[in-house]
Amino acid sequence: MGVLDKLFGNDSGKDKATADFSDVRSGSSSTAPTSPSQGTTYTVVAGDSLSKIAKREYGDASKWHRIYEANRDKIQNPDLIYPGQVLNLPQG
Repeated sequence: MGVLDKLFGNDSGKDKATADFSDVRSGSSSTAPTSPSQGTTYTVVAGDSLSKIAKREYGDASKWHRIYEANRDKIQNPDLIYPGQVLNLPQG
């Protein structure tokens, strides 16, 4: 309740709608189409791993090899990816 609510008599606190964020996933990502043959891109966020990305994008964590192979020029060690890296995601 703010000062203006008190001033204008809106301080009852009843019937105030609250936002429902129950369906919001933590983190952020960016997927944007590059070209039909190349799939999309994904920007790594904190807590990501190739298997987590594969699970989210392909529905199968074991498909992380697909992402690794498409990004060998950017990923030296598949266990070490960094927030801010933009990875190519080949089509499912």
